[in-house]
Amino acid sequence: MKKKYKILVTGGAGMIGSNLVKKLVHNGYNVFVADNLWRGKKEYLSLDKKSMIIPDNNFYQVDLTNYKKCLQVTKQMDIVIHLADVVAGINYVFSNESSLYRTNTLINTNTLKACIKNKVKKYIYAGTACSYPKSKQSKINPPPFKEDEVYPAEPESAYGWSKLMGEYEAELAYNSGLINIEILRLHNVYGSPAELDPSISQVIPALCRKVIESQNKELVVWGSGRQKRAFVHVDDVVSGFVKAINKKTKFNGVIQLGPNYSTSIAEIAQRIVFISKKNISIKFDKSKPEGDFDRMANNSKAKNILKWSPTISIDKGLKKVFDWCELELKKKQ
Repeated sequence: MKKKYKILVTGGAGMIGSNLVKKLVHNGYNVFVADNLWRGKKEYLSLDKKSMIIPDNNFYQVDLTNYKKCLQVTKQMDIVIHLADVVAGINYVFSNESSLYRTNTLINTNTLKACIKNKVKKYIYAGTACSYPKSKQSKINPPPFKEDEVYPAEPESAYGWSKLMGEYEAELAYNSGLINIEILRLHNVYGSPAELDPSISQVIPALCRKVIESQNKELVVWGSGRQKRAFVHVDDVVSGFVKAINKKTKFNGVIQLGPNYSTSIAEIAQRIVFISKKNISIKFDKSKPEGDFDRMANNSKAKNILKWSPTISIDKGLKKVFDWCELELKKKQ
């Protein structure tokens, strides 16, 4: 793709989106952002306190469940990277399944339909490893998942179902000759900037906040702590999207981005406590939900097609997130 192309990033003020936008601007693209600012923040796109990394008129605060708005923001775009969705921590996901599924399905179908209508050259969709069948994630240390093992479909959550349907609809459009696509199925992405609101925060920033604010020298972790995830740092994910933009070949099917190993939540908690240098004991609240038990990525397809593999170790990544969280929480004191 030529660097003069116009790229729209939906959900571009979120954690993944803001990092991707900054990278694309640095690479010389004309970048636009569509975000409703439910979790994203315009400050995440700031170069300084006064201005964003993109021009103000390149930012659209819109509700993508409105098809007319989708038509407006995708008009004359060459590439649309569709990151926007309703996502949060496990408690929020399982407490709001009906509305979450409905909203994500509307966002996905409206954005894709608008891209087709406006003849967007490439539509890049972000899927999720939450779409893998719950039966495959019900035991410890399963073999790394391959892309085609998402079927027969049996996601544990409405979130996983909504994202899988987004993949399915995009493939239908491609197979019908309506639009060129790429689909990147993401494992558990972490990094900064991160949502620190306890009601919607995801596991790593939530644990960082608990440790930083700890007064009773105890860290309560939801679930048994044995549940595991293939955590991948946002900088590595951004690299994957850049490679998908520059990919010259046609659609090769879904490509997942994640490491070929998983890390337990207990180990994540222990590492965060170590980084903090605090004397904190860890307690597991088994009355709380913990989601799928274990998953990791067979990333050979990403290596072969995108020449991608994760480069940031979990220790380096956690230190970066912890330091960011500590700084942000100090600002709010």
